Amino acid sequence: MGFGGNKRGWSRRDFLKTTSALAGAAGLAPAVGAPFVSTALAQTKTLKIIQWSHFIPEYDKWIDAFAKDWGKQNGITVTVDHIPHLEIPARMAAEVSAQAGHDLFGINGAGGPHLYAKHAYDLTSLVQEIEKKYGKALDIGKKIAYNEDSKTWTAFPDYYIDFPGLYRKDLWDEIGMVPDTWDKIRTGGAKLKQKGFPVGIALSHCVDPNNSYSGILWSNGASVCDETGKKVTLDSKETLESVKYVAALYKEAMDPEVLSWDDAGNNRFLASGRGSWIHNPISAYRSIQKSNPELADKIYVLKTPAGTVKQLTASAPNSYIVWKFARNKDTAIEFLRYYAAHYTDAFKASTGYDHPLFENLVPPPMPIFSNDPSSHPPDKLKILETAGEWCTVFGYPGPGTPAADEVANNYILPDMMANAATGKMTPEDAVKWATKEVQGIYEKWATRT
Repeated sequence: MGFGGNKRGWSRRDFLKTTSALAGAAGLAPAVGAPFVSTALAQTKTLKIIQWSHFIPEYDKWIDAFAKDWGKQNGITVTVDHIPHLEIPARMAAEVSAQAGHDLFGINGAGGPHLYAKHAYDLTSLVQEIEKKYGKALDIGKKIAYNEDSKTWTAFPDYYIDFPGLYRKDLWDEIGMVPDTWDKIRTGGAKLKQKGFPVGIALSHCVDPNNSYSGILWSNGASVCDETGKKVTLDSKETLESVKYVAALYKEAMDPEVLSWDDAGNNRFLASGRGSWIHNPISAYRSIQKSNPELADKIYVLKTPAGTVKQLTASAPNSYIVWKFARNKDTAIEFLRYYAAHYTDAFKASTGYDHPLFENLVPPPMPIFSNDPSSHPPDKLKILETAGEWCTVFGYPGPGTPAADEVANNYILPDMMANAATGKMTPEDAVKWATKEVQGIYEKWATRT
């Protein structure tokens, strides 16, 4: 996904084991009894923002300059801190524990707006204002940032990161196949592995496999939960068939290296010239364009593969929270309002990586996708304009929930697949194990709402 590896000595699983009580205790946070009246603009004249280190470095350069320029225009000192994406959960927990930190917290991945909803300032008025100007928030945006319990927007839906298939067209042409279904990924991937060009999806603790394996489940008619977002439905015939499929995919078409990949593993795999297909955002393609333009010209983009029932995958959610304990709430909201008004610039700065979450924020034909001079042909990325049709976020087919986010943060689906793929468990036992883990999480959150 263009991620750096997890440089910390502990994983998100470790984080959740030590801080799940903190997230649950969110309900004990004092309520805001009256509208907040800030003196931030008059007194402190600062705005502290934190967000992940973007996989497109040009975006970080843009947002830093954009925020500082806005601050200069308004007499506000703006600081933008960037941290690795896997450090975000721990940093959020630390700020909530201290009831102090940044005014505006940018969240990449699951685990923020829902797990910390009771500590998030109500942004309903801002979102409604943005909707009047730029159209309704997409369903993905609502799943990311809307709190079903309080019926409020506890976060600002920023963007989602799609998960298409990136493939070596020259290699797949040689075997006369197009990798547009999960079945073809396995059968074609097996043929290409014999030629020295396997396919790759991580079977490890990083973000990418959560998205990919969620997609395989959904596309085959399985899901973690039902439409209510409360009943666990993982233990099903469709889940078992999906687990058997991944075990076969691993043995027939992938290499064992996927067991130790971080989120940059599949990027390096494709860039090496060995990889014939990966399930990943276009950050991998963008980096190869810089390092090996000849190879980049051979890489093409398809929708996420279709399964036996549908064509759907998980995307990476991104949002902003304004903490209730933030010193400069109104300043943070004013910045978000200005940021939304310049979202086309943000989209261009991400080179098409960040998909907007309001209907008309970047209307089609979208810049870059419809015509990208750096791609050959220039409309190579046009299929990504349709990403909203085949991408959703954790919690599907129900709403976004803290339980769904915690399942993702605990890497239960990747572990279920890896246990079966490596023979550590039978597919049946892997499903039973995962169901028990998921059930425990959903039961825990059911007692807190």
